[in-house]
Amino acid sequence: MPMITVPLGQRTYPIHIGSGLLDCLGTHVLEMHGEIAVAIVTDDHVAPLYLDRAVKSLENAGLRVCSIVLPHGEQTKCLGRLMELYDFLCESRITRKDAVIALGGGVIGDLTGLAAATYLRGVHFIQVPTTLLAQVDSSVGGKVAVDLPQGKNLVGAFYQPDFVLCDPDTLTTLSDAYWRDGLGEVIKYGCIGDAELFALLESCAPGGRSTLMAHIDEILRHCIQAKADVVAQDERDTGLRMTLNFGHTIAHAVETCQHYEGLRHGEAVALGMHVMTRLTEGKGMTAPGTAERLDALLAALQMPMTLPAIPEDELLSAMGMDKKSAGKALRVIGIEKIGQCYIHTTDTSFFTGMTQI
Repeated sequence: MPMITVPLGQRTYPIHIGSGLLDCLGTHVLEMHGEIAVAIVTDDHVAPLYLDRAVKSLENAGLRVCSIVLPHGEQTKCLGRLMELYDFLCESRITRKDAVIALGGGVIGDLTGLAAATYLRGVHFIQVPTTLLAQVDSSVGGKVAVDLPQGKNLVGAFYQPDFVLCDPDTLTTLSDAYWRDGLGEVIKYGCIGDAELFALLESCAPGGRSTLMAHIDEILRHCIQAKADVVAQDERDTGLRMTLNFGHTIAHAVETCQHYEGLRHGEAVALGMHVMTRLTEGKGMTAPGTAERLDALLAALQMPMTLPAIPEDELLSAMGMDKKSAGKALRVIGIEKIGQCYIHTTDTSFFTGMTQI
């Protein structure tokens, strides 16, 4: 089965990709860490589908297993749920030699990773992403965080997993909404550095989800390899890694203003890419025709391209809390053309008029 390595010096770790890998979870944990205790964190959408299989695999390997099921949704990624995880880990007598497994999507991965990074000053952390968004993006690279009322991912850390296990079979149970959630990040990778991936998506789009799933192993490899390459060069998000945030400045502002109860993250990213590319092309910073080509793909994949009815001043204020800002300066990502991107330092005035797009 394919394996991609994230080379971070002494902290290099593997990403395993393959159908049926969920049933091999216990073997992978045992081989890496021996007979330890394992705490699984998941949510009420994923638990009925995959928790029993994960527990069985771990117990068959001779490991002690405990689990906790949290509510699904972005609202779970908060300080209150983080405290709940700390209580769970204490009650379960998890020690520094033991492991915490995130079984689920990006919310569970981010929350669980922050708990793993900070409980006992760090315990073993394993990512088992079950959504498209988590498999192609959030499970790789070590960004873990929770949200504050003032903004998304404002409390967090860089904490790399011991390994990531991606089983594309878990994507078959995603709702269409969660499927689109992941597609936003997939399209992003094509836009910022992989014209071949973008072309593959264009060729598959007319056939919809079933055609994309027929090529899912190839799509996953493109996205995960791209993420691994960037993280290896810029683990702490000070330069090149910022390019992974194409569409995110607008997306995070929309999510914040909607109190994480409107568009899903990947949908908001798609919307952000649309608005950003229309803005930059209008300012002569993006090759003519790029926005039209991007919009055609977004439309074919039924991604949102209309900003919600949020006052522009509220969106601009939310952007001011963006983690990529430095003082009054805001570092945003644009694309020169499909497959090539750049970092542009500006301020929130750059986005004036975006609600008219």
